[in-house]
Amino acid sequence: MTNQTECTKGTLALPPVALKTLLGGLSVREFLAEYWQKKPLLVRQAVPGFQGLVSRDELFALARDADVESRLVRCQNGQWSVQHGPQQKKSLQVRNAPVPWTVLVQGLNLWRDNADRLLRHFSFIPYARLDDLMVSYAVNGGGVGPHFDDYDVFLLQGIGRRRWQIANQSDRTVLKDAPLKILKDFRPVHDWVLETGDLLYLPPHWAHNGIAIGECMTYSVGFRSPSFDELGREFLYWMAERQSLPGIYADPGLKVQKRPARIDEAMVGKIAQVLANIRWQRSDVAAFLGEYLSEPKPQIFFEPPENPPAPEDFARQVQAHGVRLHRKCLMLWTPAAIYLNGEELDCDALSGTERELLTRFADTRILPPTACSPALLELLYGMLTDGFLAESDEDSAEQ
Repeated sequence: MTNQTECTKGTLALPPVALKTLLGGLSVREFLAEYWQKKPLLVRQAVPGFQGLVSRDELFALARDADVESRLVRCQNGQWSVQHGPQQKKSLQVRNAPVPWTVLVQGLNLWRDNADRLLRHFSFIPYARLDDLMVSYAVNGGGVGPHFDDYDVFLLQGIGRRRWQIANQSDRTVLKDAPLKILKDFRPVHDWVLETGDLLYLPPHWAHNGIAIGECMTYSVGFRSPSFDELGREFLYWMAERQSLPGIYADPGLKVQKRPARIDEAMVGKIAQVLANIRWQRSDVAAFLGEYLSEPKPQIFFEPPENPPAPEDFARQVQAHGVRLHRKCLMLWTPAAIYLNGEELDCDALSGTERELLTRFADTRILPPTACSPALLELLYGMLTDGFLAESDEDSAEQ
């Protein structure tokens, strides 16, 4: 059983993380070539000294917060149930739990800087694919059942131990009427127990079942894998706001109709001809992806600073200390444009050097100390007043 003091103490520091241990001695090139979306990878002590990022009490407080996405999963006599947040305090009883249960908190990186820092250690995968850091706490025997995901996942063990059974089975039939995608016939081919600091990478569609051995917490780095159906639908919505088809339907050569309920072939042909004029370019797809993939999740809101510095004071701060993005921000770029939180930045007045500086800002999420031109200062100051830049004391408040 996990030591209660360890499980309940406050926010924990993130120990140094090195790719050398994170990927088990593999280089990023080797990992991508041999494992990414191909086969699982188990790494013992991927993050040596890792004790988790939040205490049990902090996690429970987040699960009770209406602004935080959470789920409480139970299984009693083979019957699964899911309770979406905010969770009730009485539901998160650790001692004498009547049935095994687990609570899942999505997007820990949106609420804790140390979680965002951990997530950024996986930036060898593009940010356009990187989704969030989920943390699950489970009592002994707790889990979410054997299931499969449509996306890649890294499972990093925090406090406690969890048994993982995995399978690359073609039978993905799920239980009927279950609130989760529980596999009906799960046949594991590997059975591992992960200790604190161990890491398991699973490609999409690898079935897995995690069972807590005593109290435990697992940190899951998930990736975005939108379906082509979703992308196509959203792209057409996006195009609809940018396309114009002038004129109205007219039929001056209309003939007498013997069957008035029939849609005339001439009408079909004329409208088909007009719709065939809808075109898009590769640049339209790039612009759509920049806006769509940088759009924050619906529950994300930004709070502008109550007392922002004057522009001239802010310019001195940037020159002396630089700035960094707020952990909730999503900033992406293409060679043609830079996108922040679902919108393209107006970079017309910036020099090529300043544009490159902003792309590196998106990559590293930190803008080093720099002297700003009036155009760059105006852009950065707008980010500040929108709440898109991190406050200087944000880190220290959570240590």
